[in-house]
Amino acid sequence: MPRWLFWILTVVMGVTLSGLLVSSLALWTPLWSGVDKTEDELGWSTLDAEDAPLTGDLWSNISQYQLKKPMNILVLGVEPVPGTVEGSPESFAGNSDTMLLVRVNPEDKTIRVLSIPKGTMISIPERGLNKVSQANASDGPVLAARVVSRSLSNAPIHRYIRISTDGLRQLVDQLGGVEVFVPKPMQYEDSAQKLSINLVSGWQTLDGEKAEQYVRFREQNSGDLERVQRQQTMLLALRERLWSPKVLPRLPQLTRLTRKYFDTNLKLEEMMALVNFTLKVEQNDFQMTLLPGIFSRLSADPDSYWLDLNGQADLLANYAGVNLASLKQTNKPITSLKIAVQNTGNRLEQTQKVMEILKKQGFTNVYAVPNWADERAKSEIIVQKGNKQAASELQQILNINHIDISATGDIQSDLTIRIGKDWK
Repeated sequence: MPRWLFWILTVVMGVTLSGLLVSSLALWTPLWSGVDKTEDELGWSTLDAEDAPLTGDLWSNISQYQLKKPMNILVLGVEPVPGTVEGSPESFAGNSDTMLLVRVNPEDKTIRVLSIPKGTMISIPERGLNKVSQANASDGPVLAARVVSRSLSNAPIHRYIRISTDGLRQLVDQLGGVEVFVPKPMQYEDSAQKLSINLVSGWQTLDGEKAEQYVRFREQNSGDLERVQRQQTMLLALRERLWSPKVLPRLPQLTRLTRKYFDTNLKLEEMMALVNFTLKVEQNDFQMTLLPGIFSRLSADPDSYWLDLNGQADLLANYAGVNLASLKQTNKPITSLKIAVQNTGNRLEQTQKVMEILKKQGFTNVYAVPNWADERAKSEIIVQKGNKQAASELQQILNINHIDISATGDIQSDLTIRIGKDWK
């Protein structure tokens, strides 16, 4: 499908969701006091008619709005609260199973997503040290935004979006399912949570129920990180599905059925500007990474995730808009980075050859990981921890064209090289 059609479908979807959210304006609350700011302070502006980049009645309203400044949006996937009415403010007061900080930046035309593990330890006022997933349930999205901001060196958070986890099932079903590669069988039973997971490996189209199983599955030895990876994979799969022309006739029904699953304090003008912004974003400029940290084996709670922002000045600047001299980049030599090499077939000699090339170039921390079960035609470098510059250098050394900026490679790596059929 031509790229222009992808973007038109993206805009149509954005407009539909915008209209869906506008009808809920009475439920929106400001993230901070004094939310009624000028256009310049909000970071969007209207254009004169002759400056509008698009024509036609369908697009004229959208094209009048342009983002002028970067915007950080905290996205919370919240667990439903038993006994509440779907779509009511009370129904969004549960723990957050998913947390993303989305930075939309018109200055470099990127959308960057920082995944925050639900077990991340933060300080909640009057409750002390707790997991970040409990902040929304403690005192709503305002508190969640403030504790995340404080944990990320006072990163600005301008708006929030809360999505009920029930909404994922409805959204996926209304999209006709999403295509996802399940790398290994997933089985899990939890009668207390009424959770039953049973997924086979391989490429498959997941319906809403199985999509929820996919993102909620958690292995004992990998903690929450693999689940975060699957959340990012699901986000990419949803994006691809939204670009499908088969979605278009389902949009009216999608709007009706998903309205009650969203809560946000985005204003209409801001949503229009965000939708218009998508027209300018290349697919490669949609980037994702994982909040740096470690699981503490010394903690009484093995699921607790502890931030490690040492030497992460570039990541905080790119993904959160924070610029601090105290977090000056350490400029760790590229040759000392952890580089995982993963074959997507059964060609062991290719894995060995890649490792030999890198070791001859002075790389000291190169290791092989088990083969990826889905054989790929093209090789790629996965930027696991946001270091795109290092990936570009590897790209030149290994003559690999594609770079994927997402936390979907080997969990322990800085970069993962996934070898496809094209690598010689």
